[in-house]
Amino acid sequence: MGIMEEKKRIFSALKPTGKMTLGNYIGAVKNMVALQDEYDCFYAVADLHSITVDILPAELRKNSLDMFALLLAFGVDPGRSTLFVQSHVPAHSQLSWVLNCYTQFGEARRMTQFKEKSAKDPSNVNMGLFDYPVLMAADILLYQADVVPIGKDQTQHLELARNIAERFNNKYSPTFVVPEGYYAKTGYKVGNLLDPTAKMGKTDDNSNGTVFILDSDDEILRKFKRAVTDSGSEIIFSDDKPGISNLLTIFCAITGKTPAEAEQYFAGKNYAYLKDEVGSAVVEFLRPVKQEYARLVSDKKYLSDVMATSAEKASKVAFKTLSKVYRKVGFLGREL
Repeated sequence: MGIMEEKKRIFSALKPTGKMTLGNYIGAVKNMVALQDEYDCFYAVADLHSITVDILPAELRKNSLDMFALLLAFGVDPGRSTLFVQSHVPAHSQLSWVLNCYTQFGEARRMTQFKEKSAKDPSNVNMGLFDYPVLMAADILLYQADVVPIGKDQTQHLELARNIAERFNNKYSPTFVVPEGYYAKTGYKVGNLLDPTAKMGKTDDNSNGTVFILDSDDEILRKFKRAVTDSGSEIIFSDDKPGISNLLTIFCAITGKTPAEAEQYFAGKNYAYLKDEVGSAVVEFLRPVKQEYARLVSDKKYLSDVMATSAEKASKVAFKTLSKVYRKVGFLGREL
């Protein structure tokens, strides 16, 4: 018998700053579920990252619990993956401080997301917002992740994590795995239904263009009915048809059809039919997920048990990295 090849480790985190959207599922969660057999998966609900913006404590608690339960409902399996809440593992904050001291101010200042978010809310440009990418580097490097699923907007952050890891490794000896980016083979990007050129975000000002996973069936159908379409009548993927392309993208992601099959399916049909069909497909797809979510959130003991077990498992791995880092930078151990 041949030696079993050890699985590569993957790390991914989702921020509970808002309610989970259809865009979150298609862009990230779908992939997280699919990768469980191929990789040793560490998945976090990134609540530490969420307080860089103003958010009510009760809202953050509810969003975090909802996100945890929804990830389980979508098929993240605690038997195959380590799904935990970021703040339950203190090593994230501890390593972040050390990595701050190996990050140059100029590097951090170049981050475009910091500039964009500062411009969006100039009244709250806090240090956490500036330091966000270093905490993200700590998240990844703590677990010695080989790969990190990222979208285009996170490329710069991953590059920083790689630079920090290499700098530390060069100074002290190999300590961190230098992570690679993982780009999904079917990288679906979902746009806002009312402005398909913008991302479907959790915290958009106008929630009518965003489909939230926990929206009622009627709300979902209504939002699709109001979705923006384009001139002409052909239902095809095309750069000059962002509205239609967005609806087709959602349809493909939910049904598993290829773009060619989707175009064939809607050939000769009108835009109203397309919007109804896509809305209905989403409602049907989400029905069992919402039922499982409702079952899970009513079983607080089960959720607490999963959180505790996963945090313990994540902490063991994280602490191993952290103690190695502490020793290398010269911190005294508790046993002299």
